[in-house]
Amino acid sequence: MDINIETDIEMMVLLLAIYKKEENETLIDIVKTLENSRVFSFKEGKRLLKSLKNNNFILNEELTMIGIEKAKEAQKVFTI
Repeated sequence: MDINIETDIEMMVLLLAIYKKEENETLIDIVKTLENSRVFSFKEGKRLLKSLKNNNFILNEELTMIGIEKAKEAQKVFTI
């Protein structure tokens, strides 16, 4: 599945949340937090997370170099 990070707001929010995660926070914790904030459903969050993993944005519960770059791009989008 090809993802378009520039046009998928939910994906950008998830990437940015992962980029800024606390040391003891898991990826599922982040998905739950975003679900509680009504960004997306838990099921949708897990689907997005799987997509990030399948596209090599995440490896071993951490962002890859590509994931970090995309998260920084997302950060610029949300910066006023």
